[in-house]
Amino acid sequence: MIDWSSIRVSMLGEKSSTDQLPNVRLPILPSVVSEFSQKADEPDCTINDLTVIVESDTGLTCQLLRNVNASNNALKHRIVSPHHAIATLGIRRTRLHLITAALQNALPARKLKLINLAGFWNANLERALFAKQLARLLKADEELAFAAGLLQDFLIPVLTNELDDDYVRFMSQDNSHRMTLTEFEDKTFHWNHASAAANVMFAWGFPDDLICCVLLHHRGLSVLSDEVLGQSAAAAVALAGLMPDSLQQSPNGLEQLVDLGSVWKDFDLQRLANEVYREYQPQALESANYIPFKVRCEKHLEAAGSC
Repeated sequence: MIDWSSIRVSMLGEKSSTDQLPNVRLPILPSVVSEFSQKADEPDCTINDLTVIVESDTGLTCQLLRNVNASNNALKHRIVSPHHAIATLGIRRTRLHLITAALQNALPARKLKLINLAGFWNANLERALFAKQLARLLKADEELAFAAGLLQDFLIPVLTNELDDDYVRFMSQDNSHRMTLTEFEDKTFHWNHASAAANVMFAWGFPDDLICCVLLHHRGLSVLSDEVLGQSAAAAVALAGLMPDSLQQSPNGLEQLVDLGSVWKDFDLQRLANEVYREYQPQALESANYIPFKVRCEKHLEAAGSC
């Protein structure tokens, strides 16, 4: 068993620090999430008690059911209500889905300055599906990997909107000397979106395993060699963090994933990309300029003469 609380304390400390984001208006988390968590900790809590809490927020209920059904394609029957979700998945897994749904609803729905929101959500979905596939290979927690994959960049729409001049500089870098996004953020702000997101999640009372997966999501291949985390959901999420996106957060991430296949015999990138695309396609938002991960992989391999 991984002691996620000790890992979180060693990296973040005992208290959260959101004052590192003085000029950023953080998303507001629905009270339903904290109410659900508090009630779930009570020894005499029932499924009916938790159902009443979730159903008090109609929008969150709808998003919860969409997430549950999208990420659990092995279910024999669709989840049709919060009560059904809790009874089928259990409290812990339902809580992960509830947190994910709440943060999706809390992010801005308006047009963003630097990011196409539909493309952003599509990238998040593919990343989450890829993390889930990798967690399956690692025999790790697939639900945790999926949730962390969806949430790892949840602050980026806010950060790029409110600190747009700085992020324009990142996007305008010379490709021959390009920093990763976290390197640029550390140099510019003395924090990065991964540590900032983890601190915000800690302040909101999110579970330590989810916080740690988000905090580590830009550690890349190094997490695989960690004695404690190398076979965990955190490793799956870190590998998913190498996937290409519109911001080019990890400029050579796709090359690293291709190279990984030469040393990990069970890691077949093209097969995984095809499986992600199969699950992603029915859920994707319409976005004319979005390039699916499967297509990126095919183009990269073709250009490298590997197809």
